[in-house]
Amino acid sequence: MPDPRSATATPAARTSLQLRNVRIGSGGPLGTVAVVDGRIAAITPDVPPGPADDVLDARGRTLLPGLSDAHVHIVQWASARRRIDVSTAASAHEAAQQVARSAAAADGPAGEPLIGFGFRDGLWPDRPHRDLLDRAGDRVVALVSNDLHTAWLGTAALAMLGRAHHPTGVLREQEALDAVARLARVEDAVADGWVADALRAAAARGVTHLIDFEYGDNVRDWTRRLAGPQPAVRITCAIYPEHLEEAIAAGLRTGDHLPGGAGLARVGPLKLFVDGSLNTRTALCNAPYPGVPDETQAWGILQTPPHELERVMARAAAHGIHSAVHAIGDRAATIALDAFERVGCPGRIEHAQLVDAADLPRFARPDLILGVQPAHAPDDRDIADHHWAGRTHRAYAYADLLRAGAVLQIGSDAPVSPLDPWRGIAAAVHRGGGADREPWHPEQAIALSDALTAAAGGRGALRVGDPADLVLTDHDPADLAGHELAHMPVHATMLGGGWTFRAT
Repeated sequence: MPDPRSATATPAARTSLQLRNVRIGSGGPLGTVAVVDGRIAAITPDVPPGPADDVLDARGRTLLPGLSDAHVHIVQWASARRRIDVSTAASAHEAAQQVARSAAAADGPAGEPLIGFGFRDGLWPDRPHRDLLDRAGDRVVALVSNDLHTAWLGTAALAMLGRAHHPTGVLREQEALDAVARLARVEDAVADGWVADALRAAAARGVTHLIDFEYGDNVRDWTRRLAGPQPAVRITCAIYPEHLEEAIAAGLRTGDHLPGGAGLARVGPLKLFVDGSLNTRTALCNAPYPGVPDETQAWGILQTPPHELERVMARAAAHGIHSAVHAIGDRAATIALDAFERVGCPGRIEHAQLVDAADLPRFARPDLILGVQPAHAPDDRDIADHHWAGRTHRAYAYADLLRAGAVLQIGSDAPVSPLDPWRGIAAAVHRGGGADREPWHPEQAIALSDALTAAAGGRGALRVGDPADLVLTDHDPADLAGHELAHMPVHATMLGGGWTFRAT
């Protein structure tokens, strides 16, 4: 993989640029793409007449629309790149042992929280408990589940939060999000540096745009960041309900540019939650989870009742703010669809990992986008087979959704999976985790062209007049096996006519 440090953090549009001997789209012909003032000015089979300020001979490489990650928690992803990886732990005891070893080897300040990320307890033979993490001594320890919906805290971490008497140290949903936000808080300047580094790494994988669903005041945070060096990708930043009235008072509408940053950041949708997640067994479903001890939550949890969901969506829509509704279980997806139909507003449904067959045609609603994360399917297949047994033909059902007329956009939900659209493209096309495992429900695989379009924010081809947000790949995606797409070598990435990454 190319070194993201060779990226240029501040793209500067050149007067004119020619990309010669380039394959124009996957499976397309060779030709020249001319860029003038940050936009595609011409696509020709031969070299157009006249000089150019810069010329790149692509040597047959493939030029595609720049990739868009449609669901990222950017601060958490930037932080997770620096955290203890506990994703391989097969039990709570094993995860605790990994943390204890890291604590013994850590050379940071003694009072600095030790944060781990990536555990999946859905199939563990034992349960997480605060006492297990106390093997790390008196260190403040917190582990975050791969789906972000569970936080597992040791005694010192609980005491720091004023919850020393919590019986298990396992927090779920909003409690978990709040706890991790407090424990992992760093100075804005530090977090902003981590974010800038993560965006340069994203550009090195061909990313030119992302939707930031970070839990926080994203309008404020991105306005601050735009006062410094320009980001290496375009940003659409979500609003959370606690900041909705402030956004309305400021006159912000979905699609508006934030001040500064040369128009690289826009106001995004209002983020709302219907349910939780699969691994945490809080995704709201029409059938119960096996073995859930609390019968009141056997079907998952309802985070926002339908009447409240519709009220807040309508309030936002009246002021030009679209909604993005988190719905993972099939019952949650039905509630989200009902809300969009009753409010009559544009927006997004995020995830829809399990869908009721009767709801499929409803996803074709005009002005509705379905944000999906195909890379989760190979990661979650075993958990889904256990907790959604007999229903997984309706899980991550991208082929059925496309046939029904849904508009898909691929995201990573980073840090749930890495911020790398090629992993999502590969999973959407292959439905497996690599060459060593049979595809899971291959009938739900989608065509490469559909996957590339969904991973480029709906841009299915290069067109004259479009912004020159482009990615140049060493191989034509059509020449690779589905599982090989995850490791696509990216040669260069362009944002608005300026290079944000070039392989050395």
